[in-house]
Amino acid sequence: MRLVERDDELDALGDMLRHAARGRGGVTVVSGGIGSGKTELLDVVREQATDAGFLTLRATGSWAERHSPGSVLGQLPRYAGALADESDVLAQALRSVGSIRSDADGGAFERWPLDPATTVALHQLSTELVRISEQAPMLLCVDDIQYADALSLHWILQLVRVLRTSSIALVIAECTLSNSVHPHLHAELLRHPNYRRLDLGNLSPDGVTEVLADHTDAARAAGLGAECHRVTGGNPLLVRALVEDQRHGTTLSDTAPELVVGDAYADTVLSCLHRGRAPALQLARVLAVLDGPDPGMQLATRLLEQETAAVEQCGAALEEAGLIADGRLRHPVARAAVLRNLSPYLRRELHRGAAELLYKDGASAVRIAPHLLGAEHDLESWAPAILREAAERHLAGNRAADAHACLDAALCASQDDGERVALKAQLAGTAWVLNPSISARHLGDLASALRDGRLPDRHALMLAKHLLWHGRFEEAVEAIERMGERADPDPSNDAEIRATRELLSSTYPPLVHSAVLAVPSAPGPAPVRRADGDARIRGAAALTRVLTGGPSAAAADDAEAAMRELRLGKNTQEWIMCAVAALQFADRFDAAGSWCDHWLAEARARNVPLWEAEFASMRAGILLRQGDLESARRLSETALAKVSAKSWGVCLGGPLANLVQATTEMGDFEAAEEYLEVPVLDGMFSTRFGLYFLHARGRFHLETGRPYAALDDFSACAELMRGWGFDQPALVPWRSESARAHLALGDRDRAHALAREEFMLLRPDRTRSRGITLRVLAATGDPADQVGRLARAAEILQESGDRLQAAGALADLGRAHRETGRPSRALPVLELAARLAERSGARPLTAAVASDLAEIGRRGVRTPGDRAERTDAVGRLSGAERRVAALAARGHTNREISEKLCITVSTVEQHLTRVFRKIGVRARRELPAEIALDMAE
Repeated sequence: MRLVERDDELDALGDMLRHAARGRGGVTVVSGGIGSGKTELLDVVREQATDAGFLTLRATGSWAERHSPGSVLGQLPRYAGALADESDVLAQALRSVGSIRSDADGGAFERWPLDPATTVALHQLSTELVRISEQAPMLLCVDDIQYADALSLHWILQLVRVLRTSSIALVIAECTLSNSVHPHLHAELLRHPNYRRLDLGNLSPDGVTEVLADHTDAARAAGLGAECHRVTGGNPLLVRALVEDQRHGTTLSDTAPELVVGDAYADTVLSCLHRGRAPALQLARVLAVLDGPDPGMQLATRLLEQETAAVEQCGAALEEAGLIADGRLRHPVARAAVLRNLSPYLRRELHRGAAELLYKDGASAVRIAPHLLGAEHDLESWAPAILREAAERHLAGNRAADAHACLDAALCASQDDGERVALKAQLAGTAWVLNPSISARHLGDLASALRDGRLPDRHALMLAKHLLWHGRFEEAVEAIERMGERADPDPSNDAEIRATRELLSSTYPPLVHSAVLAVPSAPGPAPVRRADGDARIRGAAALTRVLTGGPSAAAADDAEAAMRELRLGKNTQEWIMCAVAALQFADRFDAAGSWCDHWLAEARARNVPLWEAEFASMRAGILLRQGDLESARRLSETALAKVSAKSWGVCLGGPLANLVQATTEMGDFEAAEEYLEVPVLDGMFSTRFGLYFLHARGRFHLETGRPYAALDDFSACAELMRGWGFDQPALVPWRSESARAHLALGDRDRAHALAREEFMLLRPDRTRSRGITLRVLAATGDPADQVGRLARAAEILQESGDRLQAAGALADLGRAHRETGRPSRALPVLELAARLAERSGARPLTAAVASDLAEIGRRGVRTPGDRAERTDAVGRLSGAERRVAALAARGHTNREISEKLCITVSTVEQHLTRVFRKIGVRARRELPAEIALDMAE
């Protein structure tokens, strides 16, 4: 057996054996904590003694037999049988001891001196062992002496007195986590001239690494050694338990970056504690409940109601055993194991006692609250106030789950009706960010409290928003009305009311006409109400301006400026989403995506499921407008995984519409149909999110050959958007979509009229909506205008960043070139359309374009060599030449190119001359189409 870092101890015990062999017997006490390896050390010493010709005897104390007379002494016959056969005196002594052990009253041996008969039998046993040792040296090992019974201790006392002139070596092992040896025996040992005490310390970090290296490769052992030592304190038993955990957690031969701390470690911790003294176990339980550093030990002393010195002694023993450090259990797995080992009643009582002591000490609410939660019920009258304060601290630290637990416990403990109403309001608000469904159970009581005048004004706004989310519009309007009637003149409360009204007007448009909201309902830009510079109002107002007046650079700038002032929190999150939406509908996709990614990361860092889900859904909507179908689908699925469909309330239209539209464009019609079957609240169609859903469902119907059903959905969008004053193609291009449906039905005139009407609504800016409308106009208008409109549509859509719509426009343009007898112009256009469609994940469009390309290939328009030559020629252009050529191929004049690139007209002409020469063309109309398209890709 190999013992790590025990060479000095083995040398000392070897010296003792050599002295005993020469007739100078001695005694050694091996002291160590549970798991220190003292038993293994005794085993090695016995092996060495046997090899040296020693007769070996052993016995082990037991906690269960500590009051049984002769429980240790009675183990000697097992090992001394051969000796007894050769010695009648020894055999008689052993029989006498056995008789005493079986017949006597254990309590009698707690008194000194023993009766004469017992004393004589013990003396005979000692004398005979000494006589036998003259023939062959003897080693007697007694493990766990702290559990030895009084009779056995008395015999050991007698034996110690005769050791110095004998060939007997006595090794006694004690555990420091338990009671020390009997004081009489300890005093006698100190007087012995050949006495030594060996204190077995725990393994060093290097020693732990050496143990690990016996079971895995050296590199991994070195990587885990320091962490293993931190978790075990160097206790060899705990180290071996971790070795076992590594076997179950991972392959020991593989390099793993993290230490696995599992069941073997947990079981060994409990085993160590139960093998020690009861006070040490009690202290470990208290420390597991308190789970705090010093002065946690002081609090533990008071909670145990024990003498400070006794608790400190137990604490030192636990620390020496590698079980605690700095007043707490070394690892969460150890704490969890100790807590599981506690009865529910005892655990509650310890938490209750800790809470009362901390409250009397004036400790912080955050420190008291976990113990109030652990006490579970029958809390004191002061508990609700402490729990509310702790909840506020948790909310300030973005720990919504902890805050919710505190408020829930406070509500259960409170007996005051007024306090309970306020607690329900706080609980509903906190539960909201975790899961809106959790808060729904409190809304009815809060609405009643508002009507009765029992709900504080500051909670009315929150209540209104939550009622709206769950589609309870009548109750929400009533709450808003009462909010207006009871408005606090305090400026901060007034700003809150105005910010909420602005938010509701852009999200729940039917309320725009409510007198209590007092926000503009007529079409056209809404005025910006700054409310002393309140960024929330500016962010929500920016969205309203875009919804009522179309894409606006000023509105987008206001939205970004507002977000630069805001920090994500429960009083800002919804307004931040409005500002991001304003950028989205203003075609600022890059900025919207960047901001949304920022807020999504913030939500994840704060671990708030609702915020993460909402920002994920919004990011998916932005990605859809950029033509990234796969990413949009993935993020929308994430949103529904974070917050279930049932918990989304009327806002479910957001993620659901994203999923329906993404899967439809991807050609996964089966999945789209499943998403359309998800139950939704009727109130969803009274929100902006209902428009998204109707649009997505209409697109699904159109792509699956049901144009009449599609027209129903697009017409519903039209009715709602006109009624709300939100009739802007940037929100939902219902006219273009309806025109596509009429084309599918063969009604070209109606389709053209709708497309023309949408085009007239648009500003002259080169927006995504303009590109979409031009594409539809080309399909419904005069064939002579088709190529020009599609070329402009493709260019605008590429500039806007929507690769899917751009791919569609390019596909239409390629077909138009082919149908007008210009297949050589069609080929590069269709090739780029194919690349964009594939990158978007739009499988139906990719297949359609592939079919067009195959048709052109069958006509032999261009050989692969031609295409390679063209690619090589374009590749020889410099960056500046490619930029000039791209704009020229799109039809821009030299002056327009100079203004766009901020260079002189002469420079433009020089670049074009070099471009013509390198590519081998004589005029800009001969420039390859892919030059223009690749620049925008």
